[in-house]
Amino acid sequence: MSIAHTAALCGGIMPIFIHMHAQFDTEAEDAKLKNLREREEEDLAQVLSEKYGIPYTDLSLIPVNADALRIIPEADAKAAQAVAFEKNGKHLSVALRSTEVDATHKLLEQLEQEGYIVEKFLISERSLALAFEHYKDLSYATQSKEGTFNIGEAERSSLSTLAGLRTYLDESLSVKKTMQISHVFEGILASALALKASDIHFEPEEETVRMRLRLDGQLTDVYAFETHSYHLLESRIKILSGLKLNVENRAQDGRFTVAIHGIEIEIRTSIIPGNYGESIVMRILDPNAINRTLSELGIHPKLLARLATEIHRPNGMLLNTGPTGSGKTTTLYTFLQEVHAPEVKIITIEDPVEYHLPGIVQTQTDEKDYTFALGLRSILRQDPDVIMVGEIRDAEVAETAIQAALTGHFVFTTLHTNDAAGAFPRLFDLGVDPKTVPSAVSVAMAQRLIRTLNPETRTMRATTEEEKQTINRIFSTLTDTSLMPASIEQVGMANPNGADDSGYKGRIGVYEAIFMDDQLAEFLRTAPSASDIAKEVARQGFLTMAQDGVLRALAGETTLEEVFSVVDVPRG
Repeated sequence: MSIAHTAALCGGIMPIFIHMHAQFDTEAEDAKLKNLREREEEDLAQVLSEKYGIPYTDLSLIPVNADALRIIPEADAKAAQAVAFEKNGKHLSVALRSTEVDATHKLLEQLEQEGYIVEKFLISERSLALAFEHYKDLSYATQSKEGTFNIGEAERSSLSTLAGLRTYLDESLSVKKTMQISHVFEGILASALALKASDIHFEPEEETVRMRLRLDGQLTDVYAFETHSYHLLESRIKILSGLKLNVENRAQDGRFTVAIHGIEIEIRTSIIPGNYGESIVMRILDPNAINRTLSELGIHPKLLARLATEIHRPNGMLLNTGPTGSGKTTTLYTFLQEVHAPEVKIITIEDPVEYHLPGIVQTQTDEKDYTFALGLRSILRQDPDVIMVGEIRDAEVAETAIQAALTGHFVFTTLHTNDAAGAFPRLFDLGVDPKTVPSAVSVAMAQRLIRTLNPETRTMRATTEEEKQTINRIFSTLTDTSLMPASIEQVGMANPNGADDSGYKGRIGVYEAIFMDDQLAEFLRTAPSASDIAKEVARQGFLTMAQDGVLRALAGETTLEEVFSVVDVPRG
């Protein structure tokens, strides 16, 4: 049919047919194929890891430590198809492409001959290629000394404020390199130490991961990590802490040591699974925290003088009570260092050993073979003069500790009770005979930690009428009138300087104690309540924690608000 005829059939209008050639997006398809091949590669590596019993890892998700990378020269690494990616002391994590290459076996043997404890991981070819790329970075990555932070003095000083830490993290994370995570982590630890933080918290949320520091006992928001950076950071923490990278559905606990200015600092790591990822808490055990004398604990002079006598007794027991984080262990360690002498044998049993004390034998419990009860019985066979039991948790430990105190040993230990008077009913609840307690227990004390005001910015304010009534009620039970406050007209007030400043700086203890005497011994035989014991021992004339705290607020060392938030106040 002619074109003219076709046009006539269509009413004179010539139809126009346009054929559209489909545009083939080769870049997108190539990207899809590449991703598919990479997934298949990682899947194969995981299958081989199960076959050979070697853990699998992905070095695109894990930071490669520069000091570890240096252990194996680049040429040797490529010949062996292996790379070292993490180093903690003599523990070396090495990623392998295969277990069947002769050069790989020779390299592993050489590392072991050099004294390294090698932990092997299986990786894909892609992962290995990414690791080799890090050798290019060694030209500018400086080598750090064993266990120390690779942070200059100028950077370290800038990290002594929260604002400085935030700036540091922003700048460090803007560089998209996995090696940079080691730099980030070192900065976090250095800043936490400079700020005297006791804990570092990482808390995954729906879209970000919140990092908080516990400063002076209070959690403070510091930074929000995006998820990818946190996963890299998490892997770094797990490796350093000796934890399993591929375990994400159960709790893990580990620890590692770092050294700054020649001082070794223990970091205890706890990881638990959560809705949006694994939550991490790292507790910083700075040995400087226990390098205190008795006078530096802040104990009231009258109480301190009596305690200094009691802890040197040849036998008996000192029970220190309070909640977790109230400073009980620090106080007991200070007592131990006070009684330590060449002629005195001291053994501790703890869970875990938090600080290492020179000249003292310290042992650590486990869940099966060396419990508090078994360990305490074993310790008694070592002929100690002084024993510290980390905590009395059950009837068996309580009874054994009581017997130790009755048979020529002085025992330091802790209990979880609200106040000093509550220590005795707690022992009774554990099944200890009320008749044996007076002969064994010399001192029952309690303590809390309260924040102190920054001496450079603190001010005073007038006490309100309601506060005066509360203060008078608190001191109404004090029998030693010489300890009464001279004036209650003014108390300390916080004066914050900036958004990140609370007006407080540091913490100090408030204490109370009950000492065994004939009258109390007779009273305890009837197993009285904690409130009845508190009334009975008021005659001894020592301050309660509430009274101790209020005196500090009146002296401008802290605030009433801080005292009342930490210590139970008698009701009107």
